[in-house]
Amino acid sequence: MEELKKKLQDEVAVLENELRVVLPREILKARAHGDLSENAEYHAAKERQGMVNARIGQLQKRLRELSMVDMTKIPRDRVGLGSSVTVFDTGKDEEVRYKLVTSEDADVAKGLISTTSPIGRGLIGKRVGDTVNIQSPGGAKELEILKLTTIYEAAE
Repeated sequence: MEELKKKLQDEVAVLENELRVVLPREILKARAHGDLSENAEYHAAKERQGMVNARIGQLQKRLRELSMVDMTKIPRDRVGLGSSVTVFDTGKDEEVRYKLVTSEDADVAKGLISTTSPIGRGLIGKRVGDTVNIQSPGGAKELEILKLTTIYEAAE
């Protein structure tokens, strides 16, 4: 979690530098070219300024959300953020291993699924032996939880 916060804070710092130093210089330089109504450099810099400002807002909102995550509320005996879960997919007749992560760290190809994804939401709060039915864009899945390692056990 701290690694993710640092990554987001670093991106905010880079974007704030662009917003406060780089883009004002570009806008000033473009204004020197004269007529602003047909000045593509000026309009591109102003558009980029708006996009950078919006992205900074998104990142700051996400940082606030992450700072409100209460680690004490993550269950010790059930699936939660940071858990590694081995399930039996009855439709595919195979075992699959997932790790529940934040949306920024999700990478389905590596088995890293977001807690907000259909599978992630379906697994949250479940225990070994539970069977869950999940509706996903790929169709319905039935998963039986075979093994669970919580974020606490992984840290030991």
